[in-house]
Amino acid sequence: MPTNVSKARLSAIQMHSVPDVDENLQALRLILIKLVSEFGNNQEHLVVLPEACLYFGGKDKAQLSFCEDLGQGHMQASLAQLAKDFSIYLLAGTIPLNSDEANKFTASSLLFSPQGECLSDYQKIHLFDVDVDDNEKSYRESLFTTPGEKVVMTQLSSIKLGMSVCYDLRFPELFRSLRVLGANVIAVPAAFTKVTGNAHWQPLLQARAIENQVYMVAAGQVGTHKNGKQTYGHSMIVNPWGEIVAIKEEGTGYISIELEPELISKARADIPVHTHNQFSVTLNK
Repeated sequence: MPTNVSKARLSAIQMHSVPDVDENLQALRLILIKLVSEFGNNQEHLVVLPEACLYFGGKDKAQLSFCEDLGQGHMQASLAQLAKDFSIYLLAGTIPLNSDEANKFTASSLLFSPQGECLSDYQKIHLFDVDVDDNEKSYRESLFTTPGEKVVMTQLSSIKLGMSVCYDLRFPELFRSLRVLGANVIAVPAAFTKVTGNAHWQPLLQARAIENQVYMVAAGQVGTHKNGKQTYGHSMIVNPWGEIVAIKEEGTGYISIELEPELISKARADIPVHTHNQFSVTLNK
């Protein structure tokens, strides 16, 4: 655990991942060197990576060949080592883990501590089975992915982290559930398409932040990938008032801010939507 903890720091890394695990790990290490060199590691620091951070731009089916069991394998060991090397809480967007269903994997978001321990895992609940007016045309994530069934919130120190992935952003009930569990920060690793991102990414993030009076830390894939898929980028951090406090529109790199707990407290005291809410939410499984 970092010593002399002051305010917590929230960071998002924007990547242009390729269909090569080790190449992505190398690129990620170089970005982390710059991030930690700029801000240090003497405080509670959450770093969020994009969806499919270690493999993107290839065939979804190819991921079946290197799926890991939870707690074992090269991808998880490498991510844990990065968290330890840089003394950060590292949220690995998603990696493929073995599923109970034959020929399918879970898109699993894993949170590693500064000691390299896996603190929590979240399997993407909402799968992207849609048609989009881009060069891919049709997305059918459920062909090789098993949806998750659990809502995950993890207490760090000042950060109470809710976990989501990409398409989850369109389902406000999940974010309300995370707020009910106590979240004050919600991570959104993503690989939003360029078309849907341009239309909906920013307003959805702002809406989820305003509705739940939380920080949204959204890390995206960016650019045209090796298989022709186009992702939107525009990684951003939105505060509980719905203001964009950091954004990385294009290219790879990072954004970073200090969490302001007093801003969360003020938003919730001024407009107490959580106590006024007359509806409950449940997972429809």
